[in-house]
Amino acid sequence: MNAYVGTPTSRVDGRAKVTGAAKYAGEFSADGLAHGFVVTATIPRGRIARLDTSKALKVKGVLDVLTHAHRPLLADKDESWKDEVAPDEGSPFRPLYDDSIKFNGQPIALVVADDCEIAKFAATLVRVDYQEQAFATDLEAERRKAAEVKQPSKPRGDAVAALAGAPVQHEADYFVPTEHHNPMELYATTAVWDGGGRLTVYDKTQGVQNVHKLLCSVFGKNPEDIRVLSPYVGGAFGSGLRPQYQVVLATLAALALKRSVRVVLTRQQMYGLGYRPATIEHVGLGARSDGALEAVTHEATAVTSRYEDFARNDAGWAEQLYKSPNSRYSHKLARLDVSTPCDMRAPGAASGVCALECAMDELAVALKLDPVELRLKCYSDRDQSEDLPYTSKQLRECYARGAQAFGWSRRNPAPRSMRDGKELVGWGMATGVWEALQMPVAARIVLTANGHAEVSCAASDIGTGTYTIVAQVAADALGLPIENIDVRLADSTLPQAPVEGGSWMAASSAHAVLGAAEDIRQELARLAKAIPASPLADAANIILVDGTIAKDGDRSFAVSIADAMRYGKLERIEKQKLNQFAEDKSHARNTHSAVFAEVKVDEQLGVIRVARVVSAVAAGRILNTKTGRSQIMGSVVWGIGMALHEETVTDHRFGRIMNANIAEYHIPVNADIHDIEVIFVEERDDRINRLGVKGLGEIGIVGVPAAIANAVYHATGRRIRRLPITLDKLLA
Repeated sequence: MNAYVGTPTSRVDGRAKVTGAAKYAGEFSADGLAHGFVVTATIPRGRIARLDTSKALKVKGVLDVLTHAHRPLLADKDESWKDEVAPDEGSPFRPLYDDSIKFNGQPIALVVADDCEIAKFAATLVRVDYQEQAFATDLEAERRKAAEVKQPSKPRGDAVAALAGAPVQHEADYFVPTEHHNPMELYATTAVWDGGGRLTVYDKTQGVQNVHKLLCSVFGKNPEDIRVLSPYVGGAFGSGLRPQYQVVLATLAALALKRSVRVVLTRQQMYGLGYRPATIEHVGLGARSDGALEAVTHEATAVTSRYEDFARNDAGWAEQLYKSPNSRYSHKLARLDVSTPCDMRAPGAASGVCALECAMDELAVALKLDPVELRLKCYSDRDQSEDLPYTSKQLRECYARGAQAFGWSRRNPAPRSMRDGKELVGWGMATGVWEALQMPVAARIVLTANGHAEVSCAASDIGTGTYTIVAQVAADALGLPIENIDVRLADSTLPQAPVEGGSWMAASSAHAVLGAAEDIRQELARLAKAIPASPLADAANIILVDGTIAKDGDRSFAVSIADAMRYGKLERIEKQKLNQFAEDKSHARNTHSAVFAEVKVDEQLGVIRVARVVSAVAAGRILNTKTGRSQIMGSVVWGIGMALHEETVTDHRFGRIMNANIAEYHIPVNADIHDIEVIFVEERDDRINRLGVKGLGEIGIVGVPAAIANAVYHATGRRIRRLPITLDKLLA
């Protein structure tokens, strides 16, 4: 039987998705299902002076209108509203809790009706008067009021003095705008009332147990009163880490009306949820004339809400990449009248490394060095912040493999020196880095005598391929064909799992499955050895292969699983394992990449095309090269969008987002995407975990925007430090 781990295995849930058998949160039905539509605030800060629902209530089919003044009881302590990934500092947002308005687009009422269109119409009849208050939504206007909240890495030496005294210096601001999640699946919740006071909640989320704990806490329910499921998720990548307000509103309405309720947010309403915060990244680099770095400074100033402090590591990534005896990093927050930001693919790194890698390109130009050569001169084999070696770091090989595949040696370094007809051609590159994280996860395996196994875990699959990876690992460990493995995920009643994020789920869930499979192997070995005249009686090394229990994996010395279980009078064997990773502070854990990009720019119109991208990635062992390649390709597409397209535009006179739709919030489409080559650089890592897995979800986007920005400079001679790079900035 062929091994599955490390092969290009097709998704086990693929057929369900393409045939429509896969159901999402807003597709589950129930008898007497009611529909809720959210009414949102139209000011960014103030109080509700009057909220008139009388006209809405008169519409035939409207069941109720829930408001802060008319709703069931909600928990009143901050601790009750804090989910497992909530910021440490601040007070979480509570929908329909009181009359205060914290941001434009805040939910202030929920109209519930027999039909979704009736609810939507009736919502237009709700009348609201406000007491408006002074507000601020502009990061650049509030930059001087920003307060430092943390140092991503401890300072080394005297970076300010070293930067000032360096022979070659570069210092600049880089601006990353607010970017909003636009997953294909709208945020939705279907709360099914069972008639006896219990709810089954189908929610779009990256963590069903996180949502379950929050709902029980907010509504004062026992754990058995609420069950949360999210079998399929149509895109999330951070937007579903925290429970979004629609799950609270749907549950609130179901409890109030004692019937099933569905709430689906509109695309526009989803712009009131989390987002990648706008950030000003101030980077300073000081170098000797040979390119060796003397100083690195990086100060990130980012948006957060007034009610919570959301911060990620934007500024400390140079510590994992480049040697420098002097460094200083800081992270500041500007508290604005907006909703709290949230994690968005490679939070912190996507923004901060973009600035760092653009700055490194500018330093290379000043030094008249090739950008790859500069990075190799400054290459660090240790995490400088903690002075630790890496479990593995094949970044040098990423540079070499990526440059060779791209043809980097043919690059003319002079700006505007390469052409293709009427288009200027630019080649740029950048480095990527992310954390290799691992979390405690439990898995349960039930093996039946007919050679089938069910693997269950509360982990979510947000489209990254968790179903398939779990099936691959289980199939190999149990010696069964993958068709004999059924996987159940994303049910709060299943064995524990954290939210799916940070690129930790593949490594974490795989090892939980391995642990449970190992316990099953030991039980089968015990049964097989007890059989009279067993060929395994004295076997020391027993392996499960092709439905048998075999000595050293040799089927000529084997007992079938069916015979062993029949002898033990067992119809099934069930084992559950909580896998926890031993804390090891002796090594740093990271994934790395080298990204090379070619752009073509119309010299007269300023239109930019990303003609090709080569991404060479070192991320330990790749569990599934097919879904893994898709992960990196999707990340590259997102990075192209970050570089050239994505920007949430706010009219700061009104504190209102002006492009809260996909027509005006620009994202890449098919015509924007051309050749993308993904190279997995072999990286053996026996220290990080048993399988040598690091994770792929985030690393693919890090460095992509910078590589494109650097290519645009090479093509045009124009250095654009404010994303997205649009033709008006090039032609200005």
